[in-house]
Amino acid sequence: MGGWERMLTDLVVGRGVSLKRYAYLLCGDEAEADDLVQDALLRTFTYPRRGDIDDLERYVRKVIFNRHVDQVRRRKVWARLKPLLGTPVLVAEDLSVVTRADVRTALLSLSPRQRACLILRYYVDLPLAAIAEILECSSGAVKRHLHDGRSRLQDAMDVT
Repeated sequence: MGGWERMLTDLVVGRGVSLKRYAYLLCGDEAEADDLVQDALLRTFTYPRRGDIDDLERYVRKVIFNRHVDQVRRRKVWARLKPLLGTPVLVAEDLSVVTRADVRTALLSLSPRQRACLILRYYVDLPLAAIAEILECSSGAVKRHLHDGRSRLQDAMDVT
């Protein structure tokens, strides 16, 4: 097996579940999370690179985040165009787990950056500097996204 094949195998076997959880927390949909991880791995390993990537998992997480932001942007465009095409289709949701659904809805109401900051800080347990590096912003911006995201979650969940 070549060097990149071994790196890919080690990453998928060792950290694949963690990458999928990260993607799921960003998008809130299991199938979409699978697609995000697969797309990120494909984009990371499709083209030959010179040398090794220092922190491969962090790089793949960055690609997952960027792909998710791109999808959110595309959905916004589609949401503007969809009413012009016809009537909406109503789908009944299963409300068997109210608390989980409330948390999911509250997370999805956040901006992609706020959601990513909260997930990377409280789920992945990364320090502020690492989050800033992944999201390519300042640590002050990360702090602001964390504060705003927590406030919006608190309001959405009616937590006192």
